[in-house]
Amino acid sequence: MPFKFENLRVWQKSIDLADQVDKLTKTFPKEEIYVLTSQMKRAADSISLNIAEGSTGQSNPEFKRFLNYALRSDIEVVNCLHLASRRGYISKEIFDKYYSNCEEILAMISALIKTLN
Repeated sequence: MPFKFENLRVWQKSIDLADQVDKLTKTFPKEEIYVLTSQMKRAADSISLNIAEGSTGQSNPEFKRFLNYALRSDIEVVNCLHLASRRGYISKEIFDKYYSNCEEILAMISALIKTLN
């Protein structure tokens, strides 16, 4: 029997985003490995990690708390996208694709939070 979070579409989408961000950051300059690359990867990973961790809680308020952490991490990835774009590491097309994925995850997390009220 799968863990509760494995059935959540938002978790599935967020883990896909983490994989995509991992591949994307491999194209960043080496001088960013301990800065933007690391920050962006940790933020992307944090989305699915918080969804998974929160889903094992004993109450809806506890789950909502972790979903809010996931939401903040999603927004952090968006900020990293802006930095990568401004620094010339990604094209507008790549920025738009990842930005759209983050928007979708944000909407899904927000909807899940509303169902827990």
